[in-house]
Amino acid sequence: MRRDPRRGEAGREVTAPSERGAEVGRRIGVGLMYGLWKPRVLGAWKVPATGPVILAVNHSHNIDGPMVIGVAPRPSHFLVKKEAFVGPLDPFMRAVGQLKVDRSTADRTAITQALDVLASGGVLGIFPEGSRGEGDFAALRAGLAYFAVRSGAPIVPVAVLGSTERPGRLTKALPALRSRIDVVFGDPFEAGDGTGRRTRKALDEATERIQKQLTAHLENARRLTGR
Repeated sequence: MRRDPRRGEAGREVTAPSERGAEVGRRIGVGLMYGLWKPRVLGAWKVPATGPVILAVNHSHNIDGPMVIGVAPRPSHFLVKKEAFVGPLDPFMRAVGQLKVDRSTADRTAITQALDVLASGGVLGIFPEGSRGEGDFAALRAGLAYFAVRSGAPIVPVAVLGSTERPGRLTKALPALRSRIDVVFGDPFEAGDGTGRRTRKALDEATERIQKQLTAHLENARRLTGR
């Protein structure tokens, strides 16, 4: 396991998330997602095979993150709200390379870990809307633009469609078993303007560019899948 201590909140050492653990998480996700549902994956070949990448995923259901982790062609490290790291899920999610983030503050530990993933040529997963909603990219937080501009990593838009259409009979919190869920990967794009600027204005402009790209991808994904 690769170790790269960095300084996070209050000067604590931050250990880089494990790439090996993320690959284990991906394999577990493959078994669960294909075993319980019927994913249809489109455009996975568009994800760059090597180098840093940010997956920007719409978010309308709790299953969206695990679904992308399971069907993505590369192991990924998602920024996940700290409230999900409860009980036995806490050590498990850390072991499979996922990143706990406190959404109520500027979580320096999570930021350090996320930047380390990208600096190491890994895949960072982000829900740019910040929390579950309509999943339409209507309101984006500035975090995605910050990571993209700071790292220079391309963004690959990802649309997850169908996860909220049919709730399960026994467990309403999950999609109906064996229902089809579409995951559509889009073309990678650069968020910055090429100048390398990281000013507030530059980040605001990057967020606007990102939102246009993500919205266009979602519309295309809906046309492509008929959803």
